[in-house]
Amino acid sequence: MSILVTGGAGFIGSNFLHHLVETTDEEIICIDKLGYAGSKSNVPEGVKLYVTDICNEFNCAYVFKRHKPRTIYHFAAESHVDNSIKNCDPFVESNIKGTINLLNLAIQTEVDRFMHVSTDEVYGSIDVGSFTEDSNYSPKNPYSASKAASDHFVMAYKNTYGLPAIITNCSNNYGPRQYTEKFIPNTITKLLAGEKVPVYGDGKQIRDWLYVQDHCEALIEICKKGNVGEKYNIGGECEMKNIDVVKMIIEHLNLSEDMIEYVVDRPGHDRRYSTSIDKVRESIGWSPRFSFEQGLKQTIEWYARN
Repeated sequence: MSILVTGGAGFIGSNFLHHLVETTDEEIICIDKLGYAGSKSNVPEGVKLYVTDICNEFNCAYVFKRHKPRTIYHFAAESHVDNSIKNCDPFVESNIKGTINLLNLAIQTEVDRFMHVSTDEVYGSIDVGSFTEDSNYSPKNPYSASKAASDHFVMAYKNTYGLPAIITNCSNNYGPRQYTEKFIPNTITKLLAGEKVPVYGDGKQIRDWLYVQDHCEALIEICKKGNVGEKYNIGGECEMKNIDVVKMIIEHLNLSEDMIEYVVDRPGHDRRYSTSIDKVRESIGWSPRFSFEQGLKQTIEWYARN
């Protein structure tokens, strides 16, 4: 029995690998192309790493043939919205074509479970209430559109070929090992370097923040207890305005709010995300363990050390 993790040298994938190493004796395999947001140093000892692109049919087929993974956790994706606005081609290649390549190999290998890790951004923005698993897809930027397309392909393979797939849609993750282009690590690292922090628009965009360790634990539980062909939203039940997050980090570092610099808002910027976890709480028995204050403190301390 082996577990295959794609994108395990990146942010969420590497945290998941560390969690697996601590909690299972099964063989753990990782595929990662080691792009700009991934690092070999993120992959823990004991994990067999194959440095290749999930779009590479030949190399991925070799990994599947050699290890015959029974469970797949698919994290690998281009994920930075700003980059997708500048050039969406890598997002189409990795998030759509790469996912299809893995789906074909999973069918051929007859895997027991295909865990497709997606995002709540596929739902678009919401003014009132929260996203549920029945919410309509309404992606607002090339990144979320590519993830929405990958979700649809996963479900199509389940319906057409009987692939035992489950889709999870998570809210905004934060924590150790996240590349510094993202909002929270960008804020922390700029402040640690004595630089001002850019805040889009008025900074009142609302995000539901999920500590990465909570996300990892949720995925394990959903894989064990979830129903094939269903979707599960994973959220932190922690809605915060971006500007308030920045101010919390500034306060933690004993700095002045003069370090904030408001900049022109980006195109297609969703105003609010809010993710309901009623389904995963009631059917799986999972809910987040970490408060935002706990997770943020640990995250700041990690970046200060690293």
